Amino acid sequence: MSAHVYPPASLVEDNAGAWLKTLAKYRQPRLGRSAFELFVTLVPFAIFWAAACFSLANGFWPGLIAILPASAFLLRLFMIQHDCGHGSFFSRRGLDDWTGRLLGVLTLTPYDYWRRAHAAHHATAGNLDERGVGDITTLTITEYCALSPIKRLGYRLYRHPLVMFGIGPAWLFLFKQRLPFGMMNSGALPWISTMATNFAIVTLAALMVWAVGLGTFLLIHLPVVLLAGAAGVWLFYVQHQFEETHWSAGEDWRFPQAALHGASHYDLPPVLRWLTGNIGIHHVHHLSSRIPYYRLPEVLRDHPQLAGIGRITLWDSLKCVRLVLWDDRRRRLVSFHDAAGSLRRSLTEDGRKTK
Repeated sequence: MSAHVYPPASLVEDNAGAWLKTLAKYRQPRLGRSAFELFVTLVPFAIFWAAACFSLANGFWPGLIAILPASAFLLRLFMIQHDCGHGSFFSRRGLDDWTGRLLGVLTLTPYDYWRRAHAAHHATAGNLDERGVGDITTLTITEYCALSPIKRLGYRLYRHPLVMFGIGPAWLFLFKQRLPFGMMNSGALPWISTMATNFAIVTLAALMVWAVGLGTFLLIHLPVVLLAGAAGVWLFYVQHQFEETHWSAGEDWRFPQAALHGASHYDLPPVLRWLTGNIGIHHVHHLSSRIPYYRLPEVLRDHPQLAGIGRITLWDSLKCVRLVLWDDRRRRLVSFHDAAGSLRRSLTEDGRKTK
C-alpha cells in the first residue's frame, strides 16, 4: 500500500454534482502538448516495432523483448484515440476525429463505431437498467440464481480470467471489431468507419508483409496487438469491477454519483501511469470526460480530496478478478463464493421472519 494519506472520501461524497463545475476549467487541452504526446508515443512505438522485427530477421532472440515496450506504446496510442473520441485531445472535432480514425488502423479499433459504444458506456455506467453496451456484463446475485445451469456455466466461463484477459481481447480486437455489431440502427457512419478501417488495416498489413515477410509480420505484430489488447481489457476491468463500485437503478441512479463512485482511482506507479495515459484516474475522467488525459494529474494535485475516492493499488487490483456478481443487499461486488454465503444468510433470515 502507498504511504500517501488522502482526505476522507466523505468530504466529497455529497457534492458529486458540484464537481462538474469545479472541473470545467481543466477541460481545455494545450495544442502543443497534445502534439508532443502524440509524437512521443507514435515514434517509440515504431522504433520498438522495428527493433523487434530487425532482431527476428537477424536471429537475435533477446532483441524480441522489444515486443513488450511496443505493446505498451500501442496501448498508449489507444489512450490517445480514446481522448480523441471524447473530443478532448485537440478539442477540435475534425482534428480529433481524423487522428482517432488513423490511430484506429494501428489499434484495430474502428473509431466511429467504438466512439458511439463508448459514449453509451459513459452515459449509463453504474445503471443496472442500462447494462450491455460498451461494458463488461455484470449480473446481480438474483439474476445469476435465476439462470439455467447451462447459462450459469456460460457466465462463469465468461468471467474466468483466461477468457476475460486472454481469449476475450483476441476475439474483440481481431474479430468482433471487424463488423459494427450492435450498431445496425445507428446510421451509416459506424459501418463506413468500420469498413474503411478494415480496408486500411489490410492495406497497411499488405505493405508490411511485402517489406518484412508474412512470418515476420505475424510473429511481431500479433503478440504486440494481443498484449496491448489484454492490458487494455485489464485496465477497463479494474476501473469498474472493484468491490466498492457503484450500481443503482431507476431514480436512484444519478450521473455525478455513478461517475465519481462507479469508477476507480487505479493508483499505479509513475511509469505505468504515464504509459497508460493516466487512465487510472478514471473516476475524474468519468465525471468530466473532456479533460485531456495529461491534465488529470492536475486535478488530483489541486483537489487531493478526490484521490481517495475508489482508490485501488496495483496489489488491490489483483484481488478484483474474483469479483463477479453485484450484491444488492450489501451494495458491493462479490465473488461466487461470497454470493453463495450471502444467499444462504438471506434464506436463513427470511426463514426466521416467517416463523
